[in-house]
Amino acid sequence: MKLLKKIIAVLAFVPALAMASGATFPLDRAPDRSTDMAALQNGAKLFVNYCLNCHSASAMRYNRLKDIGLTDDQIKQNLLFTGEKVGDLMKNTMSAKDAKTWFGAVPPDLSVIARARASEAGSGADWLYTYLRTYYKDDSRPTGWNNMVFPNVGMPHVLWELQGVRDAKFVEEKDPHDASKTVHKFVGFEKVTDGSLDQAAYDNQVGDLVAYLQWMGEPAQNTRKRLGVVVLIFMALLATLAWRLNASYWKEVK
Repeated sequence: MKLLKKIIAVLAFVPALAMASGATFPLDRAPDRSTDMAALQNGAKLFVNYCLNCHSASAMRYNRLKDIGLTDDQIKQNLLFTGEKVGDLMKNTMSAKDAKTWFGAVPPDLSVIARARASEAGSGADWLYTYLRTYYKDDSRPTGWNNMVFPNVGMPHVLWELQGVRDAKFVEEKDPHDASKTVHKFVGFEKVTDGSLDQAAYDNQVGDLVAYLQWMGEPAQNTRKRLGVVVLIFMALLATLAWRLNASYWKEVK
């Protein structure tokens, strides 16, 4: 019994240790565009143009994009470039061997990335929204890029032409836990070169891309939410009817 209690006590600390060992950069709230068809369509276009070259979404088929208002012809003309069919899975053509050579690891499948990145710090959408907006130039890294949310990330900044190139500025401070040590505190970004978009427009594009990634993790989520509301209303009406029926049945019983 004592051994069981010790095991439970150790397991209780595992989530806290995992959080403590991860990145502590604060996450920004991602805009909610789960029902904005235009934003989801633009996000799908950004995903195919910028993400699908290296990543796959092997749990998603192109024809599922009809759920966000696209037709078969629109999918063929705007999202299929290498001979895929509308019914095909959203996979890339890069081999695992090449991916490992170029990036050090095979890029993860993004089918449920928005759900996988959820944590106590924020939703998966918040993580992705902040991650895609906090890249900075770092010549010490193999790709020339680093990230505030995912330090020493292997993925390069694929959206740099849109955002431009930025440096991250740090200042040295005393470690609050050990005065004999110094830590580097992030104080902001400094623009190196302009991108094709200003920061507000870039953030808007990232918001659309993240909205699509969140939708892709559960394409039926809006239907589920609507159905949930209907079920709750039905249960409330049924409970009210049962309560009044019970009162009517027992009113003559003393």
